[in-house]
Amino acid sequence: MTGQLALFGDAVVDVPTTEGIKYAGSKLRLLPAILELARKTTAKTVLDGFSGTTRVSQAFAKSGYTVFCNDIAVWSEVFGTCYLLNKKPPEAYRSLIDHLNSVAPTDGWFTQHYGGEPNGGCSVQQDGLKKPWQRHNTRKLDGIRQEIEHLGLGKVEKSVALASLVLALDRVDSTLGHFVSYLNDWSPRSYNALHLTVPELFVSRAAHEVSRKDVFEIAGDVSVDLAYFDPPYGSNNEKMPPSRVRYSSYYHLWTSVCLFDNPELFGKVKRRKDTSDTVAASIFEEFRKNEEGRFVAVDAIERLLQKTTARWVILSYSSGGRATADELQEVMRRNGRITEVVELDYKRNVMAGMRWTNEWLRDAEEPNREFLFLIER
Repeated sequence: MTGQLALFGDAVVDVPTTEGIKYAGSKLRLLPAILELARKTTAKTVLDGFSGTTRVSQAFAKSGYTVFCNDIAVWSEVFGTCYLLNKKPPEAYRSLIDHLNSVAPTDGWFTQHYGGEPNGGCSVQQDGLKKPWQRHNTRKLDGIRQEIEHLGLGKVEKSVALASLVLALDRVDSTLGHFVSYLNDWSPRSYNALHLTVPELFVSRAAHEVSRKDVFEIAGDVSVDLAYFDPPYGSNNEKMPPSRVRYSSYYHLWTSVCLFDNPELFGKVKRRKDTSDTVAASIFEEFRKNEEGRFVAVDAIERLLQKTTARWVILSYSSGGRATADELQEVMRRNGRITEVVELDYKRNVMAGMRWTNEWLRDAEEPNREFLFLIER
């Protein structure tokens, strides 16, 4: 299934439907521009180096590209396996999902740490902590997650079941779309009952691949025509605590749901200890500068452009990120030719093409802006 979305001017782009969770780095609104830039090349194979919820990978796969989907997050690998490696129609999973919905609720690890009573609408519990889900749903989560483990499913089947569970949990949470803080009052959706549905699967004959590797490793390992990179730039606000911008900490609960490993926890939101800033920091989110006074995040972007084997690169950049516009411009010019630039103003929800490839610098320091660069190497 596809939909038509206006890109800019009179241009209209067919955009395949995709599925995913609430996500701070979601590129749903940028999909028309990403696909349009890709169509300006002769690429047939694509690397999505920071796949996240895999919406971009799904869109590329549905548009006929062979996709290499990569992210270091285990839940992203689950989503990639579910959507890209599946070879069965959605109906083939109906009995599995129906069975999981029939599993009896039980008190388990998730209920112990993340389930709360309605409490008159307040999510703060007797332990003084806010919770992301109501107890009636974490008890269902505990039962279903144990059953998935006991069924001994194959890799794709298990990924379909886990993706269905994560999507269902995302529909009944009491958060702002991440797990570094929870709402004081229960959200209206948190009162709804957890109910799994079959993901919006599609069957592709292409030989897609899904991996969970360091992006520098995968960029040099795979031979592709086009690479799409959307690094977690973080914030350029030196006063902002690093923990507020670490993507691993934003989605620690999806990792726990997928791994089912009952990890050691810390903090008021009960984060996994392996998502602490000292353990799970990304170089693209670092505020540190090198000896020459340049952000190490900028050096990382240059290293990534140098590593990739792709002829074309689509690079995403958010205003206010660790990399400054001037530094990023220098890096791109040293490592290729900028052939197209697209700007999205999130505040006005307006997308526009740049008449000159250096015109974007004028708006780069404005808030709520995102840029896409097509670079030929």
